[in-house]
Amino acid sequence: MKIIKFLGVVLSASILSSCGGQGVSNRALKTELDSVSYAIGMDVARNVKASVSEIDSELFIQGYMNALDSTNILIKEEDGQQVLTAYFQKKQAEKMKEQQEEAEKGKSVGVDFLEANKSKEGVKVTESGLQYKVLKEGKGPKPTADSKVKVHYHGTLVDGTVFDSSVDRGEPTEFGVGQVITGWTEGLQLMSVGSKYQFFIPQELGYGARQAGEKIKPFSALIFEVELLEIVE
Repeated sequence: MKIIKFLGVVLSASILSSCGGQGVSNRALKTELDSVSYAIGMDVARNVKASVSEIDSELFIQGYMNALDSTNILIKEEDGQQVLTAYFQKKQAEKMKEQQEEAEKGKSVGVDFLEANKSKEGVKVTESGLQYKVLKEGKGPKPTADSKVKVHYHGTLVDGTVFDSSVDRGEPTEFGVGQVITGWTEGLQLMSVGSKYQFFIPQELGYGARQAGEKIKPFSALIFEVELLEIVE
């Protein structure tokens, strides 16, 4: 079991740093083995901090020592595995519940925003639910789903958080109209070259239940200012 193996490594490293109850040593690193041993300890510590947020260090060491000399065992080995499995399953369930609650909250925020936004001056709504506003109307041709286009764009969440922007990078980007999220594919085909639109994209036309990068959470509504510079091909 991976949990048991992981904790076994953690225990081994912990006992090295607590040997004889003397606390952490301040030995210098003189040999290759010294450096390897120290590096393993550092690596295990990082894993512990990332994986186990709460632990009683005294009982942690006590369990290790009892298992090492097979005396004063408080939990049978098979029972210990069940304890660990149940604990990590509970923690995983708690984490999933938190993520689901966060996602539902984000979904509600997006829905409320779009409901209020659709009645604002200049905002139009397509049959799919895409909302858009014409900031500047161009006079060039319109792309199709098979076109490749060059655009400048600025993408934010409904709270104004910027998650991507070719404008900020100072360099337009090129891509196929049919190779992006559904809201973009539909919106770009409404635009003539030279136009600048604002898209308000509901989650079902965006990334849906998926996380997209660090800032776009599941069920997020998205806002883009898009300038169609050129139909490349």
